[in-house]
Amino acid sequence: MTTITINFIAADGSATSAKGKIGKSLMEAAVSAGIDGIAADCGGLLTCATCHVYVQEPFASDATSLPPPDGEELGMIEFTAAPRKPNSRLSCQIKLTQALDGLAVELPSTQY
Repeated sequence: MTTITINFIAADGSATSAKGKIGKSLMEAAVSAGIDGIAADCGGLLTCATCHVYVQEPFASDATSLPPPDGEELGMIEFTAAPRKPNSRLSCQIKLTQALDGLAVELPSTQY
């Protein structure tokens, strides 16, 4: 399989499913699918925090499917406009793999 299904949950609770190519980032999949709520101002260079998402369970706590954020990502998460939560991630730092098929992420109410 070269694509996986990703579920995006908007701040209002509405959900949209999209396909993402394995090897690409979650942010790239969101932008390609035209998902509102992912600004991605820096294009994935880890310099803006405008691709902030809340990863839902079971993926949020499954380090074998989704490796934890590194120090650079954790530092940039400090600059998100929406409140940070334990499951906050920057979608530009999540590389899509087969193990993430069915991933669900909640979009914050704002990226600015």
